[in-house]
Amino acid sequence: MPNTSGLNFSLVTFAAPGGAATAGLVVGGRIYAASEAICASLGELSGDFDSMLGILERWDISEPELAFAAAKLADGSISPKSVSFDEAQLFAPVLYPSAVYGSGANYTDHMEEMASILNVPIENPKDQGQLPWHFVKTGRNTVVGPGAQIQIPSYASMIDWEIELAAVVGRTAHGVSVENALNHIAGYTIANDLSARDHVKRVGVKADSPFAYDWVSQKCFNGSCPLGPTLVPARCLPDPLKLSMRLWVNGVLKQDSSTSRMIFSVAEQVAYLSSRTTLYPGDVILTGTPAGVGMARREFLNPGDVVRLEIEGLGLLENVIV
Repeated sequence: MPNTSGLNFSLVTFAAPGGAATAGLVVGGRIYAASEAICASLGELSGDFDSMLGILERWDISEPELAFAAAKLADGSISPKSVSFDEAQLFAPVLYPSAVYGSGANYTDHMEEMASILNVPIENPKDQGQLPWHFVKTGRNTVVGPGAQIQIPSYASMIDWEIELAAVVGRTAHGVSVENALNHIAGYTIANDLSARDHVKRVGVKADSPFAYDWVSQKCFNGSCPLGPTLVPARCLPDPLKLSMRLWVNGVLKQDSSTSRMIFSVAEQVAYLSSRTTLYPGDVILTGTPAGVGMARREFLNPGDVVRLEIEGLGLLENVIV
């Protein structure tokens, strides 16, 4: 059996020219249909390798088999047909996740930035004994892939960017400990948690009312959660808290930070969410954004803007606003 230690590979959902969307295995910059790569390496399919969700739902079995296939592709033992990234159409790695959880106020530099703008004291929620804070984005309508055109909703004019490390669940998690939490994460990808800042609160409702916030208008408009380009298995990303992250709008750098500035770690977020609800394979957790959002500058996205995101080891995600 090939040695898979230290092997780097990733997964995509893609369509070859004239083909339908399917799960892909990326090795050496080439994309192979996951099902064909598994058949070439093992001689048979042990489950569903045509969809990312099918792969994630049996991650304990599919992940080592994909690593085995990747090793054989890397050493030239097998050579099924492949396509380049230029030839393929890429979709979000996980199409239509059943749940997308977003983390609010989870970077120290973002907290400092907003405290300065609002002229309020800086209060680290973790130091104050608070728990992680999350909201929910809908899945099917918000999640789009690399290259997708994102339409500004008719009701909004202040669309903001937020680069985020996205963790994808690979093993069902309920009531897991912080120490065991990362064992339930299959891998990571890049997310842009787009937000309609002019709809943070409902019009005509008192600001201090518990019914003031409008999470649907702010966070759930169509295309508000670009994901991609690939899903990098956790085995290929040893420490998710040591990754540089940058976002550009029309080539101008807006966010430049590191996941090391997270307040609540990925593990702490997974453990907390699993104490409130069951996390299922394919669920996506957006882990917060650093300083540099448009709201801090009173700058927002306009039609024609190109938004480019990069997180170390995860590639580049680019979308156009229309």
